[in-house]
Amino acid sequence: MGKFIIKTVKTGIMFNLKAGNGEVIATSEVYTTEAACKNGIESVKKNAPIANLEDQTREDAAVATNPKFEVYADKAGEFRFRLKARNGEIIAVSQGYKAKDSCLNGVESVRKNAPEAAVEKEAQG
Repeated sequence: MGKFIIKTVKTGIMFNLKAGNGEVIATSEVYTTEAACKNGIESVKKNAPIANLEDQTREDAAVATNPKFEVYADKAGEFRFRLKARNGEIIAVSQGYKAKDSCLNGVESVRKNAPEAAVEKEAQG
């Protein structure tokens, strides 16, 4: 079972979505308040399972409607995804993957884990 971990960083508050194996599968932007961060989590929970997939690495890629996962290649040649809400805001992003299949597996993992994921605060150490 996946879980969202809310953590405080120097510039604000953010979350990581972790899969059942503890791997981080998606990360948020930095929010100014915990309430805004929790709203972001709710948006991921709601949008991830119904989001379309737009594969921007294909030349014939059709533009999908929001909410959607955008799969793209970064400047380093790694594959990444970003999840956009209905309003077009980016609500979660991935790490870089060497293989496109791994990136697509990451998308599926977010779809599967986000809706039922618990929300926890990172322990302050």
